[in-house]
Amino acid sequence: MKKIVIWLLTTILILTSCTPSINNEDEVVQNEDETQQQQNSIVSSHQLSDENYRTILPYRPSASRGVTTNQLGNRVDIDELETGLRRLSKEYFDPEQYFFEEGQYLTSDMLYNWLDTYPTDEQLKTLEQRVEDDTDSFSEADLNARKQALNPPLDEDEATKEDYENNPKYVSHILEQNFLKRNEDDTVELVGASIGIALKSTFTYEVDGNTYHRDISQSEMLEKGKEIAQTVLERVRNIEELSDVPIMIALYREEDQNSPVPGNYVAKTGVEGGQASIGEWETVDEENVLFPSDEGEEKYYDTQQLVQNFGSRIEEYFPNYVGVIGKGFYKDEELQKLTLEIPLEFYGKGEVIGFTQYTYGLVEEMFQDYYDLEVRITSNEKMESFIYWGAGDNEGTVHIYDS
Repeated sequence: MKKIVIWLLTTILILTSCTPSINNEDEVVQNEDETQQQQNSIVSSHQLSDENYRTILPYRPSASRGVTTNQLGNRVDIDELETGLRRLSKEYFDPEQYFFEEGQYLTSDMLYNWLDTYPTDEQLKTLEQRVEDDTDSFSEADLNARKQALNPPLDEDEATKEDYENNPKYVSHILEQNFLKRNEDDTVELVGASIGIALKSTFTYEVDGNTYHRDISQSEMLEKGKEIAQTVLERVRNIEELSDVPIMIALYREEDQNSPVPGNYVAKTGVEGGQASIGEWETVDEENVLFPSDEGEEKYYDTQQLVQNFGSRIEEYFPNYVGVIGKGFYKDEELQKLTLEIPLEFYGKGEVIGFTQYTYGLVEEMFQDYYDLEVRITSNEKMESFIYWGAGDNEGTVHIYDS
């Protein structure tokens, strides 16, 4: 395993002072299904920050583990779908009061059925006939599972270009997150859940060996997404554990498959415990912006210029520099975090250290402190060092990796 050398200019950072000890962990009892015994679990009293949820140990993976990776084609969308949902959940489930756990009630089989395309009329007749004839293993349960599909009817074996255009796949994933509280008798119980629904901005399909792209406007996506959300809520309420807890639902708009920046959540709503209908939706004003880009120049010109000037200063002293890639996360059009990736070709550790020192000086000189800033210095797709400067901090933290 690679050793990490932590260098904070002239200050040595002692990481062990931040490591939680076993004495900071409390044992609780996590209620399982009635057919199972109660399970002893650990809740750490150490919280990384007021904005992070504590988790239940042993950590239980999601009941639908693996579905996200199979359904979303862009790695950055996969990450943002999860982290963004947890971020929005904080408005409904306070991290200081509740614990986080991956979704335990929407299973992989359930989601694959929901994310399928609904059978066409012709397909439905064929499936119903198979059940009636009882000549193969296709059962009534299989038919009902096919009817759970949330995407429009489409027979991909027979579909024409017009069929694809008129019946695009809208929803590509549904993510569940659970929130628990600790009781006085040291048990924990489910008190709420968040559901993130990932929706396409572009539907890609193939006909006769040709690939086509069908753009889905945000207004069309929102209309379909809200219909899907209502159906999902009704189904979730039929799950005993989720029948009477508050639920937050958020709609996520994916980016193109090859986009270097992720999409973003565009709408959210809260539903009180026991309710099975959605009321008003609230607009979520978040976006991820690439720098430099046409969008960056048009919407956030000052940040675009800052990133380009930063790159020009680096280029003055390092001839093997190839450019800075910036990714800005905005909320209500205010920059919350700026991530800069600098790919270079290094020929020695001394060069890495020298470059990192110079870059840190530029960061201190050029960037403001009202947003989080992260600089990732890489070579050959490997992280060489990174700089982190938190909003409001007086100094940054620098990590140099020892190969």
